Amino acid sequence: MEDSSTASEEHDGSTSAAARERGAAPGGSDGAAPSEPAGPGRGAGAFDGVSGFMGLRWDDPQTVRLQIRPELINAGGLLSGVVTYAMVDYCMGSTLWAQTTAEERIATISISINYVQTAVEGELVCRSVLDRRNRTNAVMRSEIRHEDGRLLVTAIGSYTIFPRRRSRSGGGESR
Repeated sequence: MEDSSTASEEHDGSTSAAARERGAAPGGSDGAAPSEPAGPGRGAGAFDGVSGFMGLRWDDPQTVRLQIRPELINAGGLLSGVVTYAMVDYCMGSTLWAQTTAEERIATISISINYVQTAVEGELVCRSVLDRRNRTNAVMRSEIRHEDGRLLVTAIGSYTIFPRRRSRSGGGESR
């Protein structure tokens, strides 16, 4: 996913129409990732380097899990806010991505996040809900809870939906 400061990057569309019907996450993750990351920080269900490093794992497009590891703890000894922000952005993105067609792309416009509590160990679960979607925009909300049930983060986000861009030569997609 993109940083919320820019909406110029787009998803690569690697999820097939059949995978979309099954509810697969972008990049082909279909929620069948094992519960442990494959290699140091590389989640088996990851679809890019960031989600792999973080160790994000999808149960379904609306649910992302992460096991806290020492690499994700900041200098203050707490879970970095970047980690939970990334969980929210990826989870919101996959929630919306499952609702798009092969001709649509999405990008983050804005995410407002509330850090309620933190954690230093255990598993986190992020769940996102699509509240509203029209032809060009979507609004979502997310919560991250610790495995013990504590609410750690709440967030609301907006995304843009736009047509896949074609190159002038009529060939593949342009960026």
